[in-house]
Amino acid sequence: MCGRYRLSGRKQFIDEHFESVASDEDWVPRYNIAPTQPVPVIRQNPKEPVRELSLVRWGLIPSWTNASVGASMINARSETVATKPTFRDALKSRRCLIPADGFYEWRKTGKAKQPYCFEVNEGELFAFAGIWDRWKDPSGNWIKTCSILTTTPNAVISAVHDRMPVILDPGSYDLWLDPGMRDVAAASELLKPYDSRLMRCYPVSTRINHVANDDEECSRPVEITKAQNRLFA
Repeated sequence: MCGRYRLSGRKQFIDEHFESVASDEDWVPRYNIAPTQPVPVIRQNPKEPVRELSLVRWGLIPSWTNASVGASMINARSETVATKPTFRDALKSRRCLIPADGFYEWRKTGKAKQPYCFEVNEGELFAFAGIWDRWKDPSGNWIKTCSILTTTPNAVISAVHDRMPVILDPGSYDLWLDPGMRDVAAASELLKPYDSRLMRCYPVSTRINHVANDDEECSRPVEITKAQNRLFA
């Protein structure tokens, strides 16, 4: 499960990195992004070869259901996304990139849970594999939502958690975003654990547990006890 993540880059930097068209959507650096909040996604324009950045709500609401499911649909398992009715249409035709530069997972140590921050190449910008959908609320407004795909953990993450978000290789961005590519088997082939040699993790403060905390301190490394240090010995 991926339930919190970080996107600390400015909007201009995100647009430049992903070669997306600058939009009117504003974005300020975030260090503790939580479910149901608006998050940037990058999609391919279906009529021209242009990547577009927009804000959607994190927590997928399929077009045929109701808003109450959104908070529980923040992740979709890559092993079943192609067959589950909730996700299969989105995998076929509504794929997106979800930019991030870090994410958090918790390891239970006794009665407490210690949060860890995971990064690619010491904080480099990357993209989760995402899917999106749109749902019409009772007032007739279209609400766009998204979900992050997850997979089995690599060696870095397995010491902390039994799942990890799918981080796409940059060379796969075009294929993942291509609205004309509706082969779910080919799309599913991209949903693999990221190379652990390119990742690192470190413990962070339990400030990350509270959604109201959203600053650099949330992802700053902290010291942990010797007993916890043996986790990565």
